[in-house]
Amino acid sequence: MSVPERASAHKTGHENSIISGRKHSLDGLRTIAVAGVFLFHTVTAQMPGGFIGVDVFFTLSGFVITLLILKERLATGGVRMGVFYAKRLARLWPALLALCAVIAVVGFVLPGSGWGGQAGFILPAVAYAMNFAHLGAFGNSIAGETLGPTWTLAVEEQFYLVWPLLLLAMLRFCTIRTTTWATAGLAAAFMLERGALVLAGAPLNRLYNGPDTRADELLIGCALALLFTAVRTGSRVHAALLSAARCAGPAAGAALLAALFLLHEPDTPGPWFTAFWSFGPTVLSLLAAALIGSLVLQPAGFLGRILSHPWLAWPGRELSYAMYLWHIPVYLLLLPVVPSLSVRVALAAVLTVALAFASSRLVEAPIRCWANQRLEAAVVRPAPKPEAEKARELVTAR
Repeated sequence: MSVPERASAHKTGHENSIISGRKHSLDGLRTIAVAGVFLFHTVTAQMPGGFIGVDVFFTLSGFVITLLILKERLATGGVRMGVFYAKRLARLWPALLALCAVIAVVGFVLPGSGWGGQAGFILPAVAYAMNFAHLGAFGNSIAGETLGPTWTLAVEEQFYLVWPLLLLAMLRFCTIRTTTWATAGLAAAFMLERGALVLAGAPLNRLYNGPDTRADELLIGCALALLFTAVRTGSRVHAALLSAARCAGPAAGAALLAALFLLHEPDTPGPWFTAFWSFGPTVLSLLAAALIGSLVLQPAGFLGRILSHPWLAWPGRELSYAMYLWHIPVYLLLLPVVPSLSVRVALAAVLTVALAFASSRLVEAPIRCWANQRLEAAVVRPAPKPEAEKARELVTAR
């Protein structure tokens, strides 16, 4: 990147209000997504498309993480990768370790409970390798049972071992605009790879759990973050995006809402299986990106106001991660002892929220606060001055 481009990048980063501040509507979207996943796992017949909560999470995760990297780079001139990964672990690992510890203890004390015999799933979960365990990479393919949903965490963490380094490498030699196009091209390439696997007869576990077969969803969120970083507030591109968001956002939200109740994920070979697994995850991610973009561009819009309501935004911000971790273990624990489906689902929802609250207050918040105090100082440092400003200061000094 040339000196003028670097200076422009720093200026854009400070002036671009599109990406500044916390977007509370995105927290509300997290609440809706985790509720969809919960209902998909507990009342599948009533909400067969609840699985799309995972697609939304992948896209939202790519968007948010890329924004964090870009904001630090634009503010400080670089990214401390060691600090980045340490903060990721401090954010995610403690709650996961606490869940595994509780399951192991209860399973040992009460081997006949729904948590009995689950110790063998702990290592793939805490090592962020559950997706590979689903693929049979460590022997026989396993479902993971109580810890099965950690396959999504594994996909994300495997992606983030590569993406930040690749992003910084691209930004070193390319403008943000070129990097945006390159990221979109990568997403298309991974979609085509998944389509080739489908045509080659790859099993569902491979299509469902592969870090490569889900990369396009994360990359679409990354490309959206890059686009919003490159666009300056008040520019013609910004105006065009705002105009598109007024229609695309509500349409995407309506399509995703309808999909929750109508979309059935195919699991047997056939035309629908081929079509869905070739293009379905990408289409769902694009819909999620359109909705995310609309919420970011129009925080005071109708959808933004609804999803920013504290009853939706606060659980998404504080509890959604722990709710995702705990909902399957809680439901499986209740399954053999609460015969009524409606009572079981209601009780599972209450217990999941209660345990998520305990996890947030007793485990996640204290460790995150401690980690931030130790790590934040390594991130916050003055941005390097543009070469022109340095030259002016040198002339003045002389």
